[in-house]
Amino acid sequence: MITVVGTGTEAPPQECLAGAELVVGGRRHLDAVRLPEAAERIVLGPLAPALDTMAEYLEKERRVVVLASGDPGFFGIVRVLAERFGPGALDVRPGVSSVATAFARVGLPWDDAVVVSAHGRDLRTAVNVCRARPKVAVLTGPGAGPAELGAALTARTRVLVVASALGTEDERVERVTPAEAAARDWGTAVSVVLCLDESRALGAVRTVAGPTAAPAQWALEEGEFAHRDSMITKFEVRALALARLGPRLGELVWDVGAGSGSVAVECARLGAAVVAVEKAPDGVERIRANAAAHGVDVRVVHGSAPEALAELDDPDAVFVGGGGRELPDIVGACARRARRSVVVAMAALDRVPAVRAALTGAGFDCDGVLLQSSRLAPLPGDVTRLAATNPVFLLWGVRNPVYREGVAL
Repeated sequence: MITVVGTGTEAPPQECLAGAELVVGGRRHLDAVRLPEAAERIVLGPLAPALDTMAEYLEKERRVVVLASGDPGFFGIVRVLAERFGPGALDVRPGVSSVATAFARVGLPWDDAVVVSAHGRDLRTAVNVCRARPKVAVLTGPGAGPAELGAALTARTRVLVVASALGTEDERVERVTPAEAAARDWGTAVSVVLCLDESRALGAVRTVAGPTAAPAQWALEEGEFAHRDSMITKFEVRALALARLGPRLGELVWDVGAGSGSVAVECARLGAAVVAVEKAPDGVERIRANAAAHGVDVRVVHGSAPEALAELDDPDAVFVGGGGRELPDIVGACARRARRSVVVAMAALDRVPAVRAALTGAGFDCDGVLLQSSRLAPLPGDVTRLAATNPVFLLWGVRNPVYREGVAL
């Protein structure tokens, strides 16, 4: 058996080390305990050599102990060990995780928190989760700490709680704004960063832990949104647009020419971080009101595309609505930045070839449909007729995985 001991916010019990012939762990974990005199010690760096040595000890039925942080089954080494040696070879003694400890320090429940690891991973996923959710714990790593997280979140109303050296004499738990976090050197002792929208941080009583469940409905009726003179993406069009956009937690979606923001709000309800770009001042306020009414966080940028897109982070998916002569240029600008897909809704047949060319020219595989629907409408005498909606062209492009920024890979 391999005994895997989580240190939590206290040193592991010394009896866990009794009889150990090989002790593996980070330097600070090894320095914090008294090892048996005959035990070999391996400071974790590259995992492969340590795993090979552990295998040699196990073959000879010699006792191995692994020291880890907090709960080693929670974004920890248990996964790697179970994949190599099998779950039956592990005796896991979990400690209190840094996430649980950090939330305890600030007096908040965390059954409704989203936990995301940026340790050895692309920071953009953690950033987008923080943009979309009101209560997030980020496990940090080199190049993905409080400063980098804060720099990416300065446009959002958030408080960062930076918890360092939890459970030690040097423990610090500091509340800072994203801008304050971005301006500091935090060193290497950071355990976890909590990203909070304090107006919603307490949350409601939950039955299921983790992020908010997906909404029971999407492609909502137009009456669910404030809009001007029926200038809103109709729910039939929105349903297919959402299917092709595929908004999900950890991703960023742009809604360009957002109008009422119905697509932006629906993408946010499905978990994505969303930026809505709108040039009309009354449209900006309408989008904000619709986002607030549906309890989601949508960043609204007042400006005209493509100029207003320059300072935004690259999106995973983009929805472009509206029309006008500039539409192909806007679609091209979006397509050059989008990582995965672009969906375009337009009423004018004349725009379709140029928009399609903009998508294919940026390396997208393009497809589309003309959507024509008729809705049930009442007539006097308790009878019903079919009322046609205006036809809309919906084009979508999915990035070819071997093509990026005009270069075949």
